[in-house]
Amino acid sequence: MPKAVAVILVNWNTPVLTANCIHSLFQYCDQQLFDIIVADNGSTDNSLQTLTAQFPDVIYLDNKENLGFAEGNNRGLRYSIEKGHEYSLVINTDTLVDDDIITALTNHLNGHPQAAAVQPAIFWMHNREKLWNGPCGFNALMGITYSKTQDSVQELTGFLKVDWVTGCCTLFRNSALKNAGLFNKKFFLYYEDVELSYRLRGCGYEVHYLPASKMYHEAGMSGKAKVENEEGFLNPFIHYYTSRNHIWFLRRYGKPLFYPINFIYNAGYYVALLSYLKLRGRNKKVSLLLKGIKEGLLTPQTLIWPNN
Repeated sequence: MPKAVAVILVNWNTPVLTANCIHSLFQYCDQQLFDIIVADNGSTDNSLQTLTAQFPDVIYLDNKENLGFAEGNNRGLRYSIEKGHEYSLVINTDTLVDDDIITALTNHLNGHPQAAAVQPAIFWMHNREKLWNGPCGFNALMGITYSKTQDSVQELTGFLKVDWVTGCCTLFRNSALKNAGLFNKKFFLYYEDVELSYRLRGCGYEVHYLPASKMYHEAGMSGKAKVENEEGFLNPFIHYYTSRNHIWFLRRYGKPLFYPINFIYNAGYYVALLSYLKLRGRNKKVSLLLKGIKEGLLTPQTLIWPNN
C-alpha cells in the first residue's frame, strides 16, 4: 500500500533550499504518512547528484529541462496519482515547517470530503509573526486576486472556504485532480494555482484555508538574482508571466459585466508600472511586460485551454 501523501518539490538550481525543506519535513512530520518526490527542472548545478547523496530514499524525477512550476509539479502529480497516493502536497522549496502540517492537512481533507484542497497559513521566513499568505480571494469588480494578511486574520479558528489556494503549499485530493485536471502547463509560472482552484470549484469542490496549520516561506527565491544588475534583482520574465497569466485568468473566470472596470483599473496599474520601469532604465522588463499584456489579450482561448 502506498503512503497517503506524496510531497512534491520542484527543484531548479536550489539544492540547499530543497535540502533544508526536506530536513524540516522529516524532522517535524510523521514520516509514515508521506513519500517525497523531487522533480528537477533541468538544473545546471548538479542538484540531483547533491540531493541524491543526502537523501537516497527520496523519489527523483529528472525533467531534463525547465518545465516551469506548472508542468514541473504535474510530473510529480502524475506519479503520485499513478502510484495510488490519496493526496499530493505541492510545496515550494524555499519553505520550512516547525509542526506536523502534513498530518493536520490530511486530517482536514479526511474530515471534509467536499474539499479538493487545503492550504495552511504561510508566514514570512524572516519574520515568523507576520503572515505572508492567508485566505485568498478574487475581487471581480477590480479584476484582481489577493491574499488577506492583516493581523486579525491570524486569530481565525476552524477553516474558511476560499476562492483559491496557493501553490506555495497546498494539499490536493488526487481523486479531485483526476476529475478536474492538473495545473495548466500553458501558464508555466504564476496564476496556475488560481486557475486550478477555479477549475476545481467549477467541478463542484470547495477549497479551504486552515489557519491552525502554519509554515514559513522565503518568497520568490527562484525569481531573484543574487546580485543586482541593470534590471534590478527581480527576473524580468516575472513581469511577462504575471501580466499574461493574469489577463488569461480574467478572460476565463472574470465577470464580463465588470470588464470595463477591470480594464480601467488594470490599465492604470500597467501604465504606472511601465512608466516606473522606463524611468529606471529597465528596458528588458518593459519589453517583456508589453509582450505579456499583448499575449494575454490576443492568445486564442483554444490555445490556452486546448482540451476545452
